[in-house]
Amino acid sequence: MQGDHTGDISLLDLAKDWIRKRYQKPGNVFLALVHRLDRPVAGVVLFCRTTKSAGRLSEQFRTHDLKKRYLAIVEGKIDHESGELVHHLERHNASSRVVPGPTEKSREARLVYKVLETDMSRSLVEIDLITGRHHQIRVQFSHMGFPVLGDMRYGASGPLPDKQIALFANRLTIRHPTLKKQLIFDCPLPEKWPWFEFGKTIDAQPWNWVDLQEAVMREALRT
Repeated sequence: MQGDHTGDISLLDLAKDWIRKRYQKPGNVFLALVHRLDRPVAGVVLFCRTTKSAGRLSEQFRTHDLKKRYLAIVEGKIDHESGELVHHLERHNASSRVVPGPTEKSREARLVYKVLETDMSRSLVEIDLITGRHHQIRVQFSHMGFPVLGDMRYGASGPLPDKQIALFANRLTIRHPTLKKQLIFDCPLPEKWPWFEFGKTIDAQPWNWVDLQEAVMREALRT
């Protein structure tokens, strides 16, 4: 999402560069990061171009006064068509884990899910995230015995190419920071999403991060 010790280009850097090229802006470009996705997760990301809007939207994320919807492919066939998962999570450095009950370090994690499709060994799940804890979806489904496809950190049986995992933020619903009207941002599933032809559209973007960088820059240079 933003620069770190690896020196890899971040989504924030890429977005600033897109604005600079598309609108021919000299010098530094201001862009505020108001929320995050886990590094191997793709989907909707919201940035703000003014400090006032950034502050108001950050508050919506902090108080969970918005809606976040994800799609995930998990290992295993989930028997229940829908349900709610409620756990207490503790974060330990780069990972999180479920604990039996509340502790001084734990935070409640809550989500609602619906199974859209299944095959013999996997399930396609739609998830409405009620809270927004560290690695929440990944940890909760792994704890239930259904790790996200490709998520080796939390028990997947094997990796996906380029360390991707089959977790996708496909919808974000917020209130406009000044106009107060509801805004819904939908992101089409990327190319090579590993569930047959589900949700495929003609405007799908590359799933591979390197290919996505190139596609964004080509779009920025279009007249």
